[in-house]
Amino acid sequence: MKERRRHNRVDSLNLLSYTCFDCDGNSECQGMGRTLNVSESGILLETGEQLEEGFQVAVTIAFEENLVAIKGEVVRSLANPEGMFESGIRFSEVSDEQLDVLKAYVVAFEGEQA
Repeated sequence: MKERRRHNRVDSLNLLSYTCFDCDGNSECQGMGRTLNVSESGILLETGEQLEEGFQVAVTIAFEENLVAIKGEVVRSLANPEGMFESGIRFSEVSDEQLDVLKAYVVAFEGEQA
């Protein structure tokens, strides 16, 4: 199977808060969740409620001592066997500073998982 990801992902549990917006920019849902994996271009997010594919999402992720606020899009959302929902989030707006934190975090965890 050909790898489609542009960036390496690392397994990582990080707490985060999120807010979802519909196509008109109206807030549809908000809550807490956790990352299951992280890359420079997106995350796999676990939540208690299903997120609507195509919705925009604003997330604030706690990476050790850093809080990173990033906007993205829900590209898929499926129930897992534990009754939680796993949503793929593709980042759409990432500043250079946020990208530096993400890169450093991914590199550090790649070293730990090797």
